Amino acid sequence: MNLKILTNAINVFLLLMPMLAVGQQQDKPPLYSPPGKLVDVGGYRLHLNCSGRIEPTVVLIAGAGDFSFDWGLVQPKLSVIARVCSYDRAGFAWSDPGPTPRTMKQEAYELHTLLRAAEIKPPYVLVGHSIGGLIARVYAGQFPSEVAGMVLIDPTHEDTTLMYQGKLVRIRDGAKGTPVPDVQTMKTSPPKPPTANDIEQFAFNQKMFGAPKTEPPFDKLTEFTQKVRLSFQSQPPRAAAGPDYWAEELQAMYMSRAKTPYQLGDKPLVVIIPKPDSGNPPPGISVDEWKRVSEEKRQQKLGLVNLSKNSRLLIANSSGHHIQLDEPDFVTDVVFLVVDAIRRRSKLAPQP
Repeated sequence: MNLKILTNAINVFLLLMPMLAVGQQQDKPPLYSPPGKLVDVGGYRLHLNCSGRIEPTVVLIAGAGDFSFDWGLVQPKLSVIARVCSYDRAGFAWSDPGPTPRTMKQEAYELHTLLRAAEIKPPYVLVGHSIGGLIARVYAGQFPSEVAGMVLIDPTHEDTTLMYQGKLVRIRDGAKGTPVPDVQTMKTSPPKPPTANDIEQFAFNQKMFGAPKTEPPFDKLTEFTQKVRLSFQSQPPRAAAGPDYWAEELQAMYMSRAKTPYQLGDKPLVVIIPKPDSGNPPPGISVDEWKRVSEEKRQQKLGLVNLSKNSRLLIANSSGHHIQLDEPDFVTDVVFLVVDAIRRRSKLAPQP
């Protein structure tokens, strides 16, 4: 099977099962020490790694299945121009499993709590990759006064179509009108041990895709970081997947944006996408259908510039999905565009 298809399949599984977090088992300490610190956010700890000193603070939000150290080529460069923080979502890497269900609303609230507990003062520049872009937008909706600007790196769109169980599915079409639960705590809905199905799914993935190995573009990370990454990827789930409200949340975002297109007002926003490349279609999908869906997804991402009246779209012509690994200097320059506009309290300057 084509490498890109394998990668997409893994990413889709992680997107649709956001609580199937991978990390060290609860009864075994991690093999490697955290580069940052573990911060209590209400009976469980999240890993936060901050560097640099100059405000505003840039907050890096990883995509599905990614870790704080996957920003390793960007964070040191950004630290020269601003304070920058990466973190691991609950259940990933050094972070403890958190309350369920693992909704985007829950993720955004936990990030807010983490930053406050660590005394990282707002406003922030949120930099979200893939599904991290959705979490950044949910955060901006919940805590608008805390967000000064945003960078979306090949972001997932609320109307996205993904491969699921061998079919192309518009995820929000699966919404059934079920209310998305309120934010939970360790007292109201603590994480539960992984179910037999969770363990079986993990074993199935290991058998189908093989043991984790470093694939491009993660081979651009340092050798040590690659070892840390493989260590965490090799561990079974630490908590039950729990109920999935992915379709409900995307539908709510879709309906909300239809009513209010410029949800960020005039806050500086840059959307970065890679060059057009539909690649080979997944098994069972025709070339024409895959091209149609790929172009639809591209147009959706182009339209995300309408989240703000002060926005820009930039193309990373030498990148795949992980632009922060393929072109870290480009990403750094783009983030600085937003940081500079915030400091000058002005419109975005011409692109680098």
